[in-house]
This record gives sequence, C-alpha cells and structure tokens, in this order.
Amino acid sequence: MIKKKICMLGVFAVGKTSLVQRFVKSIFSDKYLTTVGVKIDKKTLDLNGATVDLMLWDLQGEDEFQELQVSYLRGTSGYFLVADGTRAFSFDRAMLLKERVDKVVGDVPFVILINKADLTDQWELEDQKVDEVLARNWHVMKTSAKTGENVENAFKT
Repeated sequence: MIKKKICMLGVFAVGKTSLVQRFVKSIFSDKYLTTVGVKIDKKTLDLNGATVDLMLWDLQGEDEFQELQVSYLRGTSGYFLVADGTRAFSFDRAMLLKERVDKVVGDVPFVILINKADLTDQWELEDQKVDEVLARNWHVMKTSAKTGENVENAFKT
C-alpha cells in the first residue's frame, strides 16, 4: 500500500474543504464553515492496480490576519493550490503561496485548481493569467465542488 500526504492550500473561502468533501464523501454543502488549523481526511484509491491511501490535509485559508502554518507542509507528497475564479485576487495569492511553499518543501508535485467552474458567468479571473501559468507547463484544472466537475480527476492526477 502506498501512502501520500496531499495538502490543500489557498486563501479563505476558495472551496478547499468543499473539494475535499466532494471527493471523499460525494457531498456538497452551501454552508460556509471556516477551517481552523487543519482538518485531515483519508480516501483509499485503486490507481493503475496499486492501492493508494491519500491523507488530505485541508489547511486553514490565508487572509490578512492569518498566514499558512508552513510546519503543516512537512512530509507532503504534493499539494493543490486552490483559487476561486470569481475572486481574481485568490489566484494571485495562490501564486505567492507557491513561492513560499517551494522554499519549505522544495520541488514537489502540485496542481492549480480554479474552483467554482459552475459560476463562470461571475468569474473575475482573466484568461491571460491562466495562460501564463500554463506556459510554465504547470497543471491547471477548472473544478466545481458543487457539481463535482473535474474533482475526481483532480485528486487522481
């Protein structure tokens, strides 16, 4: 059995907890619950004939008062940078978070999730910013915790 620690990173209210709940329990709730510290969930997958235990560390979102506790990142096998397409600043902050994370954990795999794909008519995020990270060959996926769009694919990636 393979065990992997995966961290969910991003500013507050981008949908980190909702993405984890959609993936682990196949549920979605419109109620916003702030994560305090870290919440850990587990899901076992069969990937290419191998059993993989994903330990999903849902870390408290950053805001002007609270920064990421980098000690939570130790031992991570990979991470998601989650941004909210309806709030462009969350993408910019995710890019800053990546710089900080790189200093702590080095070069580990990551995927950028632009969440709330069900609300694209309300998106503030410009295609140009997404194109810039795609030009770096970074993996970017649009997801919706509400509809489940690309959630399973993101975690399997």
